[in-house]
Amino acid sequence: MDGLEVRARRMAEAGFTLIELLIVMSVMLILMTLALPQMLKFRKQAQETSAIQSVRTIGNAELQYNSQYPQNGFACSLAVLGGDPKSGAPTAQSAQLIDPTLATGQKAGYTFAITNCSKVTVNNQDMYTSFQITAVPQAVGKTGDRGFCTDANNLITVDRTGGTNCTEPLQ
Repeated sequence: MDGLEVRARRMAEAGFTLIELLIVMSVMLILMTLALPQMLKFRKQAQETSAIQSVRTIGNAELQYNSQYPQNGFACSLAVLGGDPKSGAPTAQSAQLIDPTLATGQKAGYTFAITNCSKVTVNNQDMYTSFQITAVPQAVGKTGDRGFCTDANNLITVDRTGGTNCTEPLQ
């Protein structure tokens, strides 16, 4: 063999054939197809964990609010518990006890609300004596499967259908 033939043979052996590339791409596609549902499941679990932590945060903020503003009792909106720290000192209408992002009611695929508030009037001042915090997935089955609730007892309960009919304790 002369030098030209040897060089031509090496060039032919140096690359991948079209069939080899297609096989590799098919294997990668199969692996991605298997991994994607698992990744979505982990993301949904992370969002549920974030929702549980946010419900705890709001519950603790309610207890702090009740302690700092006893004449008002509890807060009946997330906006009252929130507030921009740059706007000045905390007030009963802007207590700055939760993150402003959480005070919007939307975080990590969940919608949060304070509902079922009971109030009494004492000396012409409305005082909220009870509340319920709810967290529901923005898209049940996609951003989360379960809804979460708590009240002044700070016991988190679960609705497995993703709503606010929370009857089971969180385990």
